[in-house]
Amino acid sequence: MSRFEQPRKQNNGDIHSTHIEGPKRFPPCLTTSMDSIRELYKIGMGPSSSHTMGPRKAALIFKARHPGAAKYIITLYGSLAATGKGHMTDRAVSEPFAPAPVEIIWKPEELLPRHPNGMLFTALAADGGEMGKWQVYSVGGGTIKSEEEWGKQSANPVYKLRQMQDILDKISAEGKGLWEYVVDCEGQDIYDYMGTIWSSMKETITRGLDTEGVLPGGLGLPRKAASYYLKAMNQHEYLQRLNLIFAYALASAEENASGATVVTAPTCGSCGILPASLYFYQTNYKASDKMIYKALMTAGIVGNLAKHNASISGAEVGCQGEVGVACAMAAAASAQLMGGTPYQIEYAAEMGLEHHLGLTCDPVCGLVQIPCIERNAMAAPRAMDCAAYALLSDGRHRVSYDAVVDTMAQTGWDMKSIYRETSKGGLAKELGEMIYPS
Repeated sequence: MSRFEQPRKQNNGDIHSTHIEGPKRFPPCLTTSMDSIRELYKIGMGPSSSHTMGPRKAALIFKARHPGAAKYIITLYGSLAATGKGHMTDRAVSEPFAPAPVEIIWKPEELLPRHPNGMLFTALAADGGEMGKWQVYSVGGGTIKSEEEWGKQSANPVYKLRQMQDILDKISAEGKGLWEYVVDCEGQDIYDYMGTIWSSMKETITRGLDTEGVLPGGLGLPRKAASYYLKAMNQHEYLQRLNLIFAYALASAEENASGATVVTAPTCGSCGILPASLYFYQTNYKASDKMIYKALMTAGIVGNLAKHNASISGAEVGCQGEVGVACAMAAAASAQLMGGTPYQIEYAAEMGLEHHLGLTCDPVCGLVQIPCIERNAMAAPRAMDCAAYALLSDGRHRVSYDAVVDTMAQTGWDMKSIYRETSKGGLAKELGEMIYPS
């Protein structure tokens, strides 16, 4: 049982340093089983799964419930309000209600009780009377949870085991791999879904490699994927391989920053890491599509465990929950494609997350560009390094993946709120003041 199911102690030492009023910690949203990895891998529009995809999904649901309203009021709280304009949250929640008028109320200093990414939708009749309200949270990776759903058992549970060690014990006794456990739980049709996901990932990379220009948002940040790819092709062996991985990761991350279609892996902000690793193995080592599907399944289990037992929301645990978990997923997938055992795969995943512990979420000007894009490029080769390192061992090591997921969660809870996707600390503060001096 995860220790995060137990009541957490308050860290009163941080109370006076927080810039957001309200509770510092939030109740976990644990259930007794994990959802399908279809809920982890989602195809949608960037630049943010928690700030764009999730809120848009919530708006569509509320519109379907109250289609005849004369006006809609949407109140955004905490991180959604603090970085919402840079993340295009206002556009995401407004478009589904067109042509009805929408009023957006921004409350960055106020938190709802469950999660930093809280929203309140209100529908009004022509006479100004209230037709309905709905309080809902965007909890990361494009997933939303209402107040009523918080902590409840999923209607369609898929995975009964929710600790990596329990899964390893089971598959070891059966002589199976991690991807086979996914097929056992999800059914054979998971192959078709992995095919759809992989096709979308490849389309994002190829589109990103072929697109140049400046990213939207006001920072004037030029795209680099195309030039990095061309430079890589003129280099030799090690540098070529490394720079190709950079280019592939940049291609996806830059497409995300422009609001194009990407796959959450596990989030939009970290969408370049796993696809870059897989694309490299397919284009350079001729990995078949079926091998890639299996690697995606293994990576899905790794990401699902982090999402279920901790968080993949930068607003809740910082960028360690996004780039760190993505690196763990890519490390696991890489280890499998390199012929690793389940224990070596688990070791690779553990290292991928462990060496991102404490990573803050500090997007400059609220845009998913600086430092987000470079972090994707840096984490992709690191994932492959973790896999290579793990395969030198027999898979035995001191820190388990389960332990590092718990540690990541605790580190996120203890992080000052200004370092959790508010753009009020870290690089966001330093660079923001340089770009837009007061």
